[in-house]
Amino acid sequence: MIDAHPSRQRSHLLTATICSLLLLLTAVFIALGAWQLERLSWKLDLISRIDTRIHAEPVAPPSGSEWAASKPADVEYRRVRVSGTFDNSKETYVYASTERGAGYWVITPLMLADSSSILINRGFVPTASRDPISRPNGQPTGPVTINGLLRLPEPGGTFIRSNDPVNDRWYSRDVAAIADKRGIALIAPYFIDADSAPNPGGLPVGGLTVVTFRNNHQVYALTWFVLAAMVAAAAAYLIATERHARRS
Repeated sequence: MIDAHPSRQRSHLLTATICSLLLLLTAVFIALGAWQLERLSWKLDLISRIDTRIHAEPVAPPSGSEWAASKPADVEYRRVRVSGTFDNSKETYVYASTERGAGYWVITPLMLADSSSILINRGFVPTASRDPISRPNGQPTGPVTINGLLRLPEPGGTFIRSNDPVNDRWYSRDVAAIADKRGIALIAPYFIDADSAPNPGGLPVGGLTVVTFRNNHQVYALTWFVLAAMVAAAAAYLIATERHARRS
């Protein structure tokens, strides 16, 4: 028998609309949870691949053609070895906050045999040792071989502070901007974090690269699935209440 009372019809229609919206929301939450599980699988694979790279034997850094044919994310953190001569006159100091406290990364161009250059993050120095005069033994002038991790450039600065090339204030390792400021024409589109091999005089201190990745995808997936269950339970409660009302 059809309930002809207008107020009851409106009530049934409102309940049906709310239940439909709740079921739609449940489906959306489930889809978001599934997407986070996909992201979790991708992140675990990324961590595994990068862990393999950083513990592999060092290889030559990518050439121009190899770099052009590669995705930068596929070569980042590759362990590389390169030989050349430091141009200590073009050191750049990038503000750093490390396990050793506040100070600077010492970024020095390494001049290669083909006249190109690669910026090398030679490592950390405390603020008191920023001036190279205070660490003369750590300024090699002859041929050197550097082992380290290939890193992607960090253009612009940080979330809090922007680089100020005009005043030579740096907060991120922006390869293009540093090269432009120092007048380096042929520069690789990446930099290398030197490993922990000790430098003469003890400074700079290399090997302080922090390789960590935020991985909250499992927590996010669980959150979406819990929300889906709560919304589905609310929809089930409304449906059960509506059926009970119809029987009454």
